[in-house]
Amino acid sequence: MLWAVATLTFIVLRLVPGSAIDSVILFNNLSVEQVTAYKAQWNLDKPMWEQYFYFARDLSRGDLGFSMTSAVPVTRLLWEKLPPTIELAVVAMTISSIIGIGAGVISSVTRNRAVDFVVRTGAMFGMSVPWFWIAIVLIIIFSVNLGWLPVGGRMGVEVSYKTITNFMFIDTIITGNWHAFFSFLRHLTLPAIAIGLTSAGYVARLTRAAMLEVLRTEYVRTARAKGLLGRAVTLKHAFRNALLPILTFQGLHFGTLLGGAVITEMVFAWPGLGRLLLDGILKRDYPVVQATVLVVACIYVLVNLVIDLLYYVVDPRLRRY
Repeated sequence: MLWAVATLTFIVLRLVPGSAIDSVILFNNLSVEQVTAYKAQWNLDKPMWEQYFYFARDLSRGDLGFSMTSAVPVTRLLWEKLPPTIELAVVAMTISSIIGIGAGVISSVTRNRAVDFVVRTGAMFGMSVPWFWIAIVLIIIFSVNLGWLPVGGRMGVEVSYKTITNFMFIDTIITGNWHAFFSFLRHLTLPAIAIGLTSAGYVARLTRAAMLEVLRTEYVRTARAKGLLGRAVTLKHAFRNALLPILTFQGLHFGTLLGGAVITEMVFAWPGLGRLLLDGILKRDYPVVQATVLVVACIYVLVNLVIDLLYYVVDPRLRRY
């Protein structure tokens, strides 16, 4: 899968109109000799199959190359941009899981009642409204009108901290810099809520459907016939068996957030992987786009592996074999 992703990305980048050399010429006003040297430096003067050979050779060595527009190592760009995106995705998924799963379970046990109607309406609203609209509304309410939370950025400009892993949540705790820690949380709140609320609608609908299917099974009726409390039947017997499709969705959704939260990152000026990918595409920066897509694919595959292992933990039937 990773080989296919790397190959398709390489081919598509070179088939779309325009090239990396166009943006370089535009911003640097290069002469003909400089353009020729630049093409030779990046192997752009060679046929595509030969370019792919050099690309595959460097990739097999773990060499992601340098940015064609900034001459910065791509690994350094990824080290700067990947941690903020992972932090945002993890917090957003936590919010969507708490709200979505809770609402879905409540909706399933109160089927066709007023609470169920409210939950379904809220879930449909969350699924229908785009991220950027919720983000703008949150900014207007909590930043402009109330002044409680900052508009954008990862941390206040007046705050400094020691970078160790570039995961600000971890670095601020390790160094005991609580001022920077709370500044980071304040900046993270709005973008995480904007993504989490939208995702919660999907999680709520999926949880409700899975719960209703499990609640109709014979073993749930048997548990109730034995006199077990409704809460025990719902959480211990029904919810655990309904958890598998929820894990699948959240695992796939995590991979989507890593490369697809571009709009939210743009609205909140969040220095994440989505903005790096978008800038690389607009500038036709081949090494940046290729490396970013490959890293997202690697994390996607890794998350799916973790989800498969969680199946083994959640479902005791799989442990028989």
